Amino acid sequence: MASESMHTDANQSGELQLPEAGAGPLLQRDYWAVIRNSRASPSELMRWVALRFAEFAPAELCVFEHKDPSHQGQPLRLGDEMTVKIQGAGTFAVRVIHQDAQSLTLGTLHGHPEAGRITFGAYRNAHGDVIFHIRSRARSGSTFHYLGFVTAGDAMQTNTWTEFVLRAALTAGDGVLGVIHADTTELDDEPPGGDAEHGPTFLAQGD
Repeated sequence: MASESMHTDANQSGELQLPEAGAGPLLQRDYWAVIRNSRASPSELMRWVALRFAEFAPAELCVFEHKDPSHQGQPLRLGDEMTVKIQGAGTFAVRVIHQDAQSLTLGTLHGHPEAGRITFGAYRNAHGDVIFHIRSRARSGSTFHYLGFVTAGDAMQTNTWTEFVLRAALTAGDGVLGVIHADTTELDDEPPGGDAEHGPTFLAQGD
């Protein structure tokens, strides 16, 4: 199951671009699907995501690379940083700010088009099915980026993360059972009980 977390797993705040530094509404975006005939447990799937993160993202939309060339081919770990080249926008950076057996959270660094964080997690539903879930919670990084997001960024982000969900489902099992869900919720503020600086946007439970 997914729930809010009060746990903080990183304390390096330099250069993190938090939502209060951004512009426009605070948006929570969820992309998730049930994996058909999953042959991997949630924690096993997340080990693959940490090891092959760049392969799960569609290269025609965004390209992730580890900032430290010596770490190429190694699984992502807490504190690792990646560059992300976004089609039509430029190259920016993110940092792993939280990690546990079933989830991985990236925070945006200064200059990124968004100000916030995104969690990738896997867990089981009440029927024992494995669910792969991505939840971002962020504002646009600036008024300029907010206007760009309204015109083009929304569709690109949806395409990027729904494709990521699909590739995760094909890695763990036989693809998606039903459809990939994509929902956006406008929030007044960070929900209570979370950690807006370093915590995950949800806590993946049930391996």
